[in-house]
Amino acid sequence: MNEFLLITGMVIVTFLIRYPVLAMSGRLQLAPWFLQLLRFVPPTVLTAIVVPAVLMPNDQLWLDFTNARLIGAIAAVGIGVWRKNLLLTIVVGMLVFFIWQWLL
Repeated sequence: MNEFLLITGMVIVTFLIRYPVLAMSGRLQLAPWFLQLLRFVPPTVLTAIVVPAVLMPNDQLWLDFTNARLIGAIAAVGIGVWRKNLLLTIVVGMLVFFIWQWLL
């Protein structure tokens, strides 16, 4: 019962925080410079999530060729810059990660 109340409370709080902004989104006119800044939010957040997971999987900096996550990330960045194809980038990065992990 406590879990149900906890989840219900989280739903209500989340709704009350987000709904007013979404309801007014059609009426608000944001400055072009602000809209341009908002384009950088997704890559920034993704970088903040991925970089610590790749470089510090055990809460210590791991810059070594035995770090399969680092090797996979380097391969993914290389393919992403070269081909500019998101699906190919993900597939190659994961393949390199799994193969490197299997080899070690």
